Amino acid sequence: MNIILLGAPGSGKGTQAAKLVEAFGLAHISTGDMLRAAVSAGTALGREAKKYMDAGDLVPDQVLIGMIKDRLEQPDVEKGFILDGFPRSTSQAIALDEQLAELARSLDVAIAIDIDPEVVVKRISSRRFCAPCNKITNADEGENCTDCDDKLEIRADDKEDVVRKRLAVYEQSTAPLIDYYRGKGILTTVEGDRPVDAVWQEIKEIVSS
Repeated sequence: MNIILLGAPGSGKGTQAAKLVEAFGLAHISTGDMLRAAVSAGTALGREAKKYMDAGDLVPDQVLIGMIKDRLEQPDVEKGFILDGFPRSTSQAIALDEQLAELARSLDVAIAIDIDPEVVVKRISSRRFCAPCNKITNADEGENCTDCDDKLEIRADDKEDVVRKRLAVYEQSTAPLIDYYRGKGILTTVEGDRPVDAVWQEIKEIVSS
């Protein structure tokens, strides 16, 4: 089963992807995780990507496509995969189709998680990050990490003004993917403004059918 998860930043794609990995044993391919790891490691790719991420802009196609191509050729992808955060534009979707065709594979379903933009702004801008232990938590949990007591931070790309810009970029560049995958006959939309478990039950039924 090869799946694409679509949705605005903060729509819950990562959470649902983790549940799919646990339930179906699929490889989770998250460009966000891959890019943050590169930024943290200080690689040339990470330094290039950080400029765009901190500003709330999309990382250029040539950077992402090269990463995805390498990832799709790894052994753990054979059983199936979940793409989370890629593609983010129609041009990336076309490039992905070409890569999959070269590997004699195809997409089975594109699941779009629909959510109110203001819910996204509140959800993301309230996130907090603990640098020493890499824990992600919420502003409601207090100013210090409950695991190591270090001061919690807000990541540059989680600040409200950057979040709103990310949403604007999503609407302009990524939302057309909904029409692209609808045209291919593999799109299913789920309502994201619900409890995590309710969204998960619907997604699980889609994948299991």
